[in-house]
Amino acid sequence: MKISPELRDTFRCIGKVRNLTKKECVLEQGDVSRHAYFVESGCLRLWHNDEGKDVSLKFFLQEELCASLQSFHQELPSKYGLETIAPSVVRVCTKQDLRNFMEQSPAFREYVDSVMVHCMANYQDLFADRISNSPEDRYQVLIEREPEVLNTVPLHYIASYLGITPVSLSRIRRKMEKS
Repeated sequence: MKISPELRDTFRCIGKVRNLTKKECVLEQGDVSRHAYFVESGCLRLWHNDEGKDVSLKFFLQEELCASLQSFHQELPSKYGLETIAPSVVRVCTKQDLRNFMEQSPAFREYVDSVMVHCMANYQDLFADRISNSPEDRYQVLIEREPEVLNTVPLHYIASYLGITPVSLSRIRRKMEKS
């Protein structure tokens, strides 16, 4: 989700710049998420290790905010890892930095709350799509809603996100190209 210019500016003021390399882990599955990240450039992914199977859940591109929300909010071990897909520049904010700013600005607090609700709604939609739509339909939705992901994220991560193998994704792409 792209954020408002005001939230972007806030992250630029209170966040510390961090340059990340490709495949750099910013949160290990099982650790407590203590930071939120604003992606200035590059790409990160939220993923889960499901009994040895790497499952991509969400991709975060330029101008997006990312964190393991449940862990960050409830201070519980994260069920997810967060890593870079490409070299990235992020602004890092601690929970305390955000709390301090929210105390100073009720409008900022309201906006952060609306972002969190929007993120949770997106995760609900992802869950519903995963259980009710075919892989072809999920790929079509990705093309329509997040075409920039297709230009940034390697296909094996996209296949994982769609819940299919890279071979199945190749077949779907060929079939769609012929149509």
